[in-house]
Amino acid sequence: MEIPKISVIISTYNAEEWLEKVLWGFHHQIFKNFEVVIADDGSRDTTKELITDLSEKVSYPIVHVWQEDEGFQKSRILNKAVTACRAEYIIMTDGDCIPREDFVQVHYINKQQGYFISGGYYMLPMNISKLITLDDIEKQNCFNINWLKDKGIPQTFKNNKLTANGLISKLLNWITPTNASWNGHNSSGWKKDILNVNGFDERMQYGGQDRELGERLFNFGIKSKQLRYSAVCVHLDHKRGYKTPESIAKNLGIRKKTKNEKRAWTHYGITK
Repeated sequence: MEIPKISVIISTYNAEEWLEKVLWGFHHQIFKNFEVVIADDGSRDTTKELITDLSEKVSYPIVHVWQEDEGFQKSRILNKAVTACRAEYIIMTDGDCIPREDFVQVHYINKQQGYFISGGYYMLPMNISKLITLDDIEKQNCFNINWLKDKGIPQTFKNNKLTANGLISKLLNWITPTNASWNGHNSSGWKKDILNVNGFDERMQYGGQDRELGERLFNFGIKSKQLRYSAVCVHLDHKRGYKTPESIAKNLGIRKKTKNEKRAWTHYGITK
């Protein structure tokens, strides 16, 4: 089996309706030489059945990495998924983010030794998230601002994420005030760099574990590239029942230590 040029990690938990749309989005990519590794934090059997079914229909190989449901343990399953990746370069995204057809291509073209890439997302409300069909994904309607306006999306500056291209997107990437941080929904980097900082800190539950990985990559000497207006995905709406003040506070404490002590390595990552 040929080693793919890119491994795409998609995290999921009991969200088959959204995951199907996302996997279909990857089926319609212009760049084809990639595998998908699903980081499944303990989903029920229906997720496994969906993945088995879609494996027969999509244009890329799928690896399903699953662990027992022990509450929100995304950092742990992402580390297992990183280990399972066969490519030297990894894109990470979530099972509620449909990629535009040039998503993998943009990450691939812009990858560079010594850097990771920080992408953005365009948030959709629940009614439009539900409306999107597999046909809309194939025709790329869900990235078409006129189609979205017909469905009730207001006119705002963030619409540039979908309409900007060429020099305009480069300019917006350059002037955006948003930090080029590691974002779990849309980032990419070299597998060796992620292993060099020992992956995600498994003590961290919901809230900022992706940013903390990026902060350790910075401490290791890796720089970041902002591609918020070029690497585009639409984010489907969902509830966040696992977001607790305790997990947010605990994670902020870990991030503070990482920053103050300029830590590049976590003792709670891939290598225990």
